[in-house]
Amino acid sequence: MNVIVNGRQFDVTPALKKYADEKIKKFERYLPNITEAIVTLSIEKYRHKAEVLLKANGVAIQAEGITGEIYSAIDEVVEKLDKQVKKYKEKLVSHRKGEGKKAEAVSQKIPAETGRIIKKREFDTKPMNPDEAVMQMELLRRDFFVFTNETSGDINVVYRIKDGNFGLVEPAK
Repeated sequence: MNVIVNGRQFDVTPALKKYADEKIKKFERYLPNITEAIVTLSIEKYRHKAEVLLKANGVAIQAEGITGEIYSAIDEVVEKLDKQVKKYKEKLVSHRKGEGKKAEAVSQKIPAETGRIIKKREFDTKPMNPDEAVMQMELLRRDFFVFTNETSGDINVVYRIKDGNFGLVEPAK
């Protein structure tokens, strides 16, 4: 594994580089196929920040830790990465085993973190143009609105973009 330690707005000391390197190298035990680890350390006033990006099998695992001391920021980011790497590893194991007993045992031990449908709404979609749909969305004070496009007859979605504009989602033809 190639570990790259960078510093923003300060020079990384050899001791700091060695500390970060030792902490990150321990992930090779969990994921031996990690090709590169990029550690970026920065200091802004009283905020010491450590960001780590692990690259393994085309998957990027990223975490950051912000504390008052650079060494504790590295420790914090390593704890976060540890959780993410274990979660990724469990997903790999459950996909490999398929529907075997071990995959069922793993899924029973770990609570499902994915959301589930708890509410269902049915509504009639009146054919309208996108401008009418935006007006309807504004009246309902929603961030999105599903409607039937009167020109194409397809189901479309209008949504609010953070800058105040609107987006339109149409099915590909």
